[in-house]
This record gives sequence, structure tokens and C-alpha cells, in this order.
Amino acid sequence: MNNASKLVVLRRLRHAAAACALVTIAGCASNGSADEHASHDSAAAGSPAAVQEPGLPADAAGARARLDASPRHGEYQMIRTSNGDSVRAFIVYPERSTKAPVVLVVHEIFGLTTWVRAVADQLAAEGFIAIAPDLLTSKNLPTDSTGDPVQSAATSAIRTLDRNVIHAQLRDIASWGMNLPAATKRYGIVGFCWGGGASIDHAMSAPDLDASVIYYGSPGLTSYDAIRAPVLGLYGGSDARVNATIPATDSIMKSLGKTYEPHIFDGAGHGFARQQTGQNGANAAAIRQAWPLTVAWFRKYLES
Repeated sequence: MNNASKLVVLRRLRHAAAACALVTIAGCASNGSADEHASHDSAAAGSPAAVQEPGLPADAAGARARLDASPRHGEYQMIRTSNGDSVRAFIVYPERSTKAPVVLVVHEIFGLTTWVRAVADQLAAEGFIAIAPDLLTSKNLPTDSTGDPVQSAATSAIRTLDRNVIHAQLRDIASWGMNLPAATKRYGIVGFCWGGGASIDHAMSAPDLDASVIYYGSPGLTSYDAIRAPVLGLYGGSDARVNATIPATDSIMKSLGKTYEPHIFDGAGHGFARQQTGQNGANAAAIRQAWPLTVAWFRKYLES
């Protein structure tokens, strides 16, 4: 295939990815649609916790207890960003004698919740400095009885965020993290649903990113040629809406010689990491496979 033909194919693939991304964004941001976020809601509303396996992140129902029992140091910081604003972030430090790489943990459409903080704590248990930024800091959202953002307010507010501002903030937060005395100069990013899409978009926006992990999210940007970081994608087999975007992403990344490794877990639904009791055991099986892949990805590309 000559260069002109390759360019035509790449343009077509980009158009396909952009169309899929628009569908995904609409689904993630919509209120009142019978979408997969209803399952997230039920997990947070008091459904039974899955069996809490120490080597895995807690599910939504078990997150509070996991954080309360954690031996690791977690704290909130207000991090100044280059646009003159500040972002509140939850940082958890690993217990290790050597310097650690940084991993940004990007929240779902529900904002910085107890569950997201518990995921950060589990990453710290794996040896990383985990930073979970509240990308809705400036929205001053109301909170519920648990201290988490009110879900309806968070899902409405997240639609108003400027993508360019988000990724500038993430770059600034990563720089702050890598300049901590206990940190190395390498960083990765992992996100869930809306945050999963932000994770691959950040790979397009941050040439110094070292590794990206997507949990059931789709790209909103199409600057695939700017990606330098290897990208791991983790998806539920029953999440047809998001999974429809995988082939275009895979084709584009391969055509550009980029590293993209998608895994689809049979029977698992959207949000399987947060609601591990769903889908007749398929969600629990998915997180048991996905989390070791996540840790191995970060160790391979951040520790080496």
C-alpha cells in the first residue's frame, strides 16, 4: 500500500473512531437513559460487597472499610496548576524503601468518590504513588451522607469540563507528583468509564506519559499519531456500546505502530471493577484478570 492509500485508510479509521467516541460521550453524559451507569448507582446504594480479596481493589460497597483498614498514608492536597487554578487530589504513598513511580487515577462521571480513593490505595499497595485528582474541584459540588459528590450533580457538571483544561491539569498534577522526594520521574494513568476515555485521550495529549490503562472507556480525541505511551484496554464483554469503539482504535494504533493491547472479559458488564457482584459472577472474574494485568503493565513500563 502506497503512502497516499495509507493516508486515506487512516482518515477513514479516524472518522470511525470519532463517531464511536461521540456515541460513547453521549452515553456517559446522558441523564435518564437506561444505560450501564444504573449498575454503578446500585452498587453505591448499599448492595452487598463482593468477597474482598486483599490483592484486588475493593468494590464500591467495600471501599470505605478497605480505606479505614489501610496501613498506608493517604492525604488530600491542593495542587496548583499552570492556569492559575488548583485541583484537590487524594494521594496515597506506598510503603517501600526506594523511590516510586506515579500513577494518576482518573475518576468516573461520579467524581472523586470513596471507591476511587480505594483504588488509589490499592495501587499504593502495589508500590506506586497514587494520585486521584478531583477534576470537578472548581464545581464545588454538594456531597451526600457518605461525603461523596451527589451523583446527579457530578454527572451534570462533568459535561461542562473543557478537555484541553483537563489534560493540562493532569500534566501539571503528574509533574507535581514526580517532583515529590519519594517519586521517580515516570508516570502512568488509569481511568474508569469517563476516566477511561480520559486515560487514552491523555496519551494523545501528554508526550511524556509512560503508560496508560483504560477501564471500559473510549477515546474522545483522534490524535493517535501523538501517542507515545503503551495503552492497555480492559473491557466487559457485555458492554457493547463501548466495545464498538475497540476495532477502530486497534486498527489505527496498529497502522501507526503504537502499542495497544485490548482485553475483553466474557460476560462482564460496564463498571465491573466498581460493581464486582454483577453479571452472575462475570464481573468478579473480570477484575481478577484485569487487575493483575494493570499492575503488570505499570511495572513493565514505569519500573523498568
